[in-house]
Amino acid sequence: MGTCSEYIKNVFPAIDEDLKQYVEGVLENSADEFEDSEEIYEAVGAVLHEVSTDKTEEDIRNICNELLNLLQPGKSSKTNGALKILDGPIHLGSMAGNQENTIEEIKSIWVAQRDDSLKVDARKLEKAEAKLQGKQEKRGKETKVVSAPKLQTATASQVINKKDSKLEAKGNNRAQDIRIENFDIAYGDKVLLQGADLTLAFGRRYGLVGRNGLGKSTLLKLISSGNLKIPSHISILHVEQEVVGDETLAINSVLECDTVRQNLLEREKQISAAINSGSTDPELNTQLSEIYAQLQNIEADKAPARASVILAGLGFTAQMQQNPTKTFSGGWRMRLALARALFSRPDLLLLDEPTNMLDIKAIIWLENYLQNWPTTLLVVSHDRNFLEAVPTDILYLHSQRIEHYKGNYEQFEKTKSEKLKNQQREYEAQLQQRQHVQEFIDRFRYNANRAALVQSKIKMLEKMPELKPILKETEVVLRLPETEPLSPPILQLNEVMFRYHKDRVIFSNVNIGATMESRICIVGDNGAGKTTLLKIIMGIFTPTSGTRHVHRNLKFGYFSQHHVDQLDMNVNSVELLQQNFKGKPIEEYRRQLGSFGVSGDLALQTVSSLSGGQKSRVAFASMCMGRPNFLVLDEPTNHLDIETIEALGRAIQKYTGGVILVSHDERLIRMVTTELWHCSEGTVKSIEGGFDEYRKIVERELEAVQAK
Repeated sequence: MGTCSEYIKNVFPAIDEDLKQYVEGVLENSADEFEDSEEIYEAVGAVLHEVSTDKTEEDIRNICNELLNLLQPGKSSKTNGALKILDGPIHLGSMAGNQENTIEEIKSIWVAQRDDSLKVDARKLEKAEAKLQGKQEKRGKETKVVSAPKLQTATASQVINKKDSKLEAKGNNRAQDIRIENFDIAYGDKVLLQGADLTLAFGRRYGLVGRNGLGKSTLLKLISSGNLKIPSHISILHVEQEVVGDETLAINSVLECDTVRQNLLEREKQISAAINSGSTDPELNTQLSEIYAQLQNIEADKAPARASVILAGLGFTAQMQQNPTKTFSGGWRMRLALARALFSRPDLLLLDEPTNMLDIKAIIWLENYLQNWPTTLLVVSHDRNFLEAVPTDILYLHSQRIEHYKGNYEQFEKTKSEKLKNQQREYEAQLQQRQHVQEFIDRFRYNANRAALVQSKIKMLEKMPELKPILKETEVVLRLPETEPLSPPILQLNEVMFRYHKDRVIFSNVNIGATMESRICIVGDNGAGKTTLLKIIMGIFTPTSGTRHVHRNLKFGYFSQHHVDQLDMNVNSVELLQQNFKGKPIEEYRRQLGSFGVSGDLALQTVSSLSGGQKSRVAFASMCMGRPNFLVLDEPTNHLDIETIEALGRAIQKYTGGVILVSHDERLIRMVTTELWHCSEGTVKSIEGGFDEYRKIVERELEAVQAK
């Protein structure tokens, strides 16, 4: 062993004495057991790598091979070295025939016998590993390896009703109601729903609500993808992806989704061409007559007008309807996808946050349109006004299950509140009864005269249902940073004009101002220039003419409507703040995230695994980490659940800095804003009368569009 010790010292002159003793101990106690140099590499290779920074893996393997030669002269990695040298041929058949007598001999040929007892000094091992861990941590601070995020997928399982399964197999299932019974949904290792039931009655409109990250969008995706089974004859349309941009006109893109009409028109075109070419086949005239009858039955002639009404309601002008889909932005193509869904009228329409892509005018139109929706609708939305106008029922997702409530969101809140109160009263009454029975048992437990009565009370206590406290969802609290007051003037635009191109003027004659007490909402149609105005206010865009004045100590916090999409998806929330605001203690990053509801293990999940609402909270935390004193918020409610929107409203009310926001969420606007700026007709004007007056303006414009 002395030779091995000297060799290690020569090859690794800087090796720590404790690590050297650890390596020597491993080699000494297992010297006879090593089969080849690979086993030595597995035993001590990691330690040798740590004590050497200039040797490659091949160098270390060669060193292990040399150590094997020192421990077992004549054996190398290239010859495994037989355990037993045989001096003649062995007849395995005869040995097997007399197995009981020769078992030890066979074993000596084929089986490597080892001593399984612990031979390494435990104290030395612990000391060496502690030192090794310290070196690894030190090296980890200098070089950080970023691993790719683990991709997670949603999975589902459900119990299929035997009766429905038989009907489905025979093709006799004609039920229009949808029942998904006893199903589970998991996302990666996280269970979202367990033993849940979902019933959707034909012709009802369901609003699916619940906190961010509980699986609402995942449920819609699994239904539309077929992972959760529903009757095969029920057509489903899930508005999730924007329309592909190509040469197809917007109006034709909508009309094409009615495949029955399209096929009939195509067939009519082919038969007419054949007849015009001189064909005398009488069957063609019969087929043509049948096609005309079918087109009349489905009111094919009214389809273009119906498609145009839907597009106009969603903000497409007559000119825009004749433009190719490739000329539209992503937001407008999402509107096209919604228009196609509304036009095709599937048996089950799934909408996920449909109001995110719409301005207030389009939202009001959509609310009115969906109130007469003829088939089944399941919509995920966090727009409270929308949920009060559209659904006939509310599905409440919480605690890994779905509860059904009749009525709109306002009725749901009242019913849920009353239900929780009744459950709390029932819980307290049962708790009081249990305590009363237990007191009797404790008082007379050792009284012989009452032994029988005590036993009956004990049995009564055992038969009582298990007490479960009422679980209330924790209140969402958002904390915006404290600010110091600034003396006016704070922010002023005077005679501002802005244009992108020589002929395209966005604004002119804009004269507006804001203070540290301002709570301003900018409203107007999509494309009217709301986001452009925000960027002029912050100095991102320079006015073509006019002046912009801002206080020298004004510090903007900007929440972009695309802020969530621009987050680094490969890191967790704490690391994200570390990237943007270097040099602060971990506790400060976690405290900042906690003030926006991203705490515990949630802060250590990769951003890609968070829900849309959770990503928004991380974006808010990042924005406020710089302690701005004036917030500019562009569509901040997209992806947030109703409770978080309410919390944002309360936080803005308490905020001591100024706020300008662009939003289509009517409840948030009414909750926080004291002034409305209306972007319209190439300028910006303050609306007297607030949101009520603006809603009247919008409704008058919608009436004018529908009258055309």
